[in-house]
Amino acid sequence: MLIDDLRAVLPEDRIVLDPDVLTGYAHDEAEWAPHGEPAVVVRPRTAQDVQAVVRECVKHRVPLVPRGAGTGLSGGANAVAGCVVLVTDRMTAVREINPVERLAVVEPGVVNDDLRAACAEQGLWYPPDPASSPWSTIGGNVATNAGGVCCVKYGVTRDYVLGLQVVTGTGELVRLGRRTAKGVAGYDLAGLMVGSEGTLGVITEITVRLRAQRAPESTVAGYFDSTVAAGEAAAAIRAAGIVPSALELVDRHCLAAVDAWKNMGLSSDADVVLLGRSDAPGAAGEHEAAAMLECFEQAGASWAAQSSDQTEADALFAARRLAYPALERLGPVLTEDVCVPTHLVPEMLARIDLAAKRHDTQIANIAHIGDGNLHPLLITPVGDEPARRRAQAAFDDIVADALALGGTVTGEHGVGLLKQPGLVRELGPAVLAMHHAVKNALDPHGILNPGKVVQEPVE
Repeated sequence: MLIDDLRAVLPEDRIVLDPDVLTGYAHDEAEWAPHGEPAVVVRPRTAQDVQAVVRECVKHRVPLVPRGAGTGLSGGANAVAGCVVLVTDRMTAVREINPVERLAVVEPGVVNDDLRAACAEQGLWYPPDPASSPWSTIGGNVATNAGGVCCVKYGVTRDYVLGLQVVTGTGELVRLGRRTAKGVAGYDLAGLMVGSEGTLGVITEITVRLRAQRAPESTVAGYFDSTVAAGEAAAAIRAAGIVPSALELVDRHCLAAVDAWKNMGLSSDADVVLLGRSDAPGAAGEHEAAAMLECFEQAGASWAAQSSDQTEADALFAARRLAYPALERLGPVLTEDVCVPTHLVPEMLARIDLAAKRHDTQIANIAHIGDGNLHPLLITPVGDEPARRRAQAAFDDIVADALALGGTVTGEHGVGLLKQPGLVRELGPAVLAMHHAVKNALDPHGILNPGKVVQEPVE
């Protein structure tokens, strides 16, 4: 029996069988994504623990679902009935921060903000910063190739992963990647693991690239009467050759929800707020902020200014991060994550507005608008089944519109379960077959997070 065999290879405190606890680990934050009940939750402390669990799952042909903090929004960590859920929340060591090589070595359960704080103590910076950074873990960030506010200038998680330690689908513990600044030996298997959502291996250690701490940021804010007008301002910034350190859109629905929750005294005088930042040092930063301000004004901002109050500026960006959990308090929220070419952002925002009207669905908007990554938030009343069906129809239309504009179904949240139909349309048969071939090669028994991303039965 699986449980008996797990007890034979793991200390008892690694194994969780309490039904109430199991239910809490059955799914992530994706609204309406299907899930089953796990047979057992395992909370390993070492790579050897993980290896032992994978080997038992192979022996018993039991599905294994890796999980970080459970903050995902696509169903990528949702349990399969009778599976083992492997939670990395006890693997929390920051093993090394190397200021000479500018790298850090961490276990997968390290919280993103904790790593950033540890790096800051040595004058270093880990850039990827998803909105969930106070709670999400580096392992989960790697699994979904997470982005964040600053990725418009500094890139996403894959750009910072140098190496990984991984347990494969056959139970082997291997090292992928490197510690050197350069290296092109063999296929980029570490890069392949980033964004694979636990379907190709279980990550047990991560080596990430770091940067020097950056200059203090200058913040520009603008009020707009529509998301389309704000999108035109963002497109103008891009066309002007400006690369801000952040360029974020937040609409009044999000600001009001955050204010109702946290009582932050936020303004709701505008339908849409656009927030830009520059971290260029000295006079260059002032010039860049002034250029963004000019783009705001030329795009029709009803009010725009460079902030002279750092506390106020930080509060606006804090509200951007809190938007999703604030709206979630009001009822079920189905979260989109499409990305389109930056010059087509205004058109995509217009299509989102049309989807809301067409399906009589309230859609709030937040966006990493500087790189075309849009997060429409589809809000429904609790228990309103017709509203749920309308929201899901709007969700499907938004995915179709993003693909029609040459975009992608997910910019940073991952495919999981919610984006599988869209991914099939995005990739096409030949590329899907390549995905299946990789999956079958690295997980020949089909145990690793089955049913997620793009998969087919292993023969």
